[in-house]
Amino acid sequence: MYPNKDSIYAEPIGEVGAFKFDEKVAHVFPDMIRRSVPGYSAIISAIGLLAGRFCQDRSFCYDLGCSLGAATLSMRHHIQAEDCRIIAVDNSEAMIEQFRKNLLQDSGEVAVDVNCADIRDIEINKASVVVLNFTLQFIPVADRKAFLNKIYQGLLPGGILILSEKLRFSDPRQQALQTDMHHEFKKAQGYSDLEISQKRSALENVLIAETFVRHQQRLMSVGFSSAEVWFQYFNFASIIALK
Repeated sequence: MYPNKDSIYAEPIGEVGAFKFDEKVAHVFPDMIRRSVPGYSAIISAIGLLAGRFCQDRSFCYDLGCSLGAATLSMRHHIQAEDCRIIAVDNSEAMIEQFRKNLLQDSGEVAVDVNCADIRDIEINKASVVVLNFTLQFIPVADRKAFLNKIYQGLLPGGILILSEKLRFSDPRQQALQTDMHHEFKKAQGYSDLEISQKRSALENVLIAETFVRHQQRLMSVGFSSAEVWFQYFNFASIIALK
């Protein structure tokens, strides 16, 4: 099911550069994400179920930071609402190119627009479902509140934001434990210590994790009436925010 194995960091690299969603990553992304993010497949499945529940007739569903489109395709196969459309956006041309190929092989009937753009520049209108599946963590912290406010303003009454993120913990003991357990998870998936170390270096200052409390406070500050964790596996969690 995952023909292209992730071995990007399997050999020693003299100077590890910043992580980029380039062609190399797009080529192995399904394997990489499955072996790197605990519970990823469960989150993708649940996004489809939640979209089926919350998608409203004549509305839009947004998958912002869609990568290869896993969340979009999950939504596409669960939405029953009439005359709705999924807007999928990612700023990686390599990801978008592969996603368009994946879409051609998909049997779903809900219309999908695939866009290569910065998600901060996208207008959010008549949205009943917005998905940020491990996306906000790559946006500069200073831009996050304004971006979430734009999403909130574009959501219809009764709309939902699904926000999945890698978490940081305020208690140093919890931070150390959760980080160690994530590394153990990756080892169990076949990654070596070298791979784990080099990828961690590549993501430093690229992926900026925050605590759940900080996420919750920010979501409530832009207007969401409720924001709670529905799924967590070590230091990876997904939050449901309701308008």
